[in-house]
Amino acid sequence: MAGFSIFRTAGAARFPASRANVGRRRRYGAIAVLMAACLVGAAAPASAQTAAEMDGTLDTLFGSHQPYQDFLHALKQAVAADDRAGVAGMVDYPFKTRIDGKAATIRDAAHFVASYDKIVTAKIKQAVAAQSYPTLFANWRGVMIGNGEIWFSGIGDEGRIAIIAINH
Repeated sequence: MAGFSIFRTAGAARFPASRANVGRRRRYGAIAVLMAACLVGAAAPASAQTAAEMDGTLDTLFGSHQPYQDFLHALKQAVAADDRAGVAGMVDYPFKTRIDGKAATIRDAAHFVASYDKIVTAKIKQAVAAQSYPTLFANWRGVMIGNGEIWFSGIGDEGRIAIIAINH
């Protein structure tokens, strides 16, 4: 218990020296060490994921990674080229978003194109441009770009991949 002397001293005043309290002090000391380890671990940078690991994640979640990889590539190209109709064609409608701070429902591609600058903002464009395939995040809901700026997923049984959310 020499390694926990700080915790023993602090705990000793709280719990008199008895057989039951020695176990309690050990638990509190172990909890403090675990909490410190968690805090140090939380501050450490996450290890990079490889493309093969992302392939495996998407294969496990959705059966095949290739449609998702192709979708990301096409989306990056369309956003970089400012291809508004191309991006609009990648959206699942009706589409709920926020325009000028208010909830809005985009019913079709024409409405999306008309509101493109308010939906696909500089922040959204930057997130798409900065996103690499190996660093995507995926779960059962879909695939996330950036810090949640865009989510895309498989739609229906036909295997179509589409944007399901754009968050400002």
